[in-house]
Amino acid sequence: MVKYSPIESEFASSEEEEAYDAWFRAKVERALQSTGPFIPHEEVMRQMREIISKYETPEADLD
Repeated sequence: MVKYSPIESEFASSEEEEAYDAWFRAKVERALQSTGPFIPHEEVMRQMREIISKYETPEADLD
């Protein structure tokens, strides 16, 4: 097992890195094979801005 420095890598070991790589590649492959509806980037961003705005608090008036 190769241990990594936290300065050089976000992973603690080569095994952790390999496990993450396998998980990520599988996730990408599932996404590429998906037959679900395509949602344009602009629509996703609009939805995200709407969700975020629900949780934003107005700036405090310090004057």
